[in-house]
Amino acid sequence: MGFIDRLERNIAKLEKKIEKEEMKIAQLEEKCESKKITKAEFNIKKRRHDEQIHAWSARIRVLQGGIVRENKHIEEKAEEKEKKKEEKEKKKEKREQKEELEEKSEKETEEETKEKESQDTA
Repeated sequence: MGFIDRLERNIAKLEKKIEKEEMKIAQLEEKCESKKITKAEFNIKKRRHDEQIHAWSARIRVLQGGIVRENKHIEEKAEEKEKKKEEKEKKKEKREQKEELEEKSEKETEEETKEKESQDTA
């Protein structure tokens, strides 16, 4: 679970960065509206912030995919372990049944030999 936790922490950090960039864009809009910067300057700076947000969003999607993949891997590992356990139990049951059959056949052969011996002596 350490790997998944690390991915989740990285996602949280990136989400905080995105929020900060959005705040910067909002501040730029206010400056533009108050005529402190020109519309062209605003668009240039906004594009930079938008590109950064887009990059971080893509990174978040990649990390989320990593979490999904890791969870799937963990599930597959658990299923594989369960299958091995079931196979082991089946083998054990087959072995026990085989031993029981061998014991029965041994008893039957012993009884047959005793009967033959008793018939031979009689």
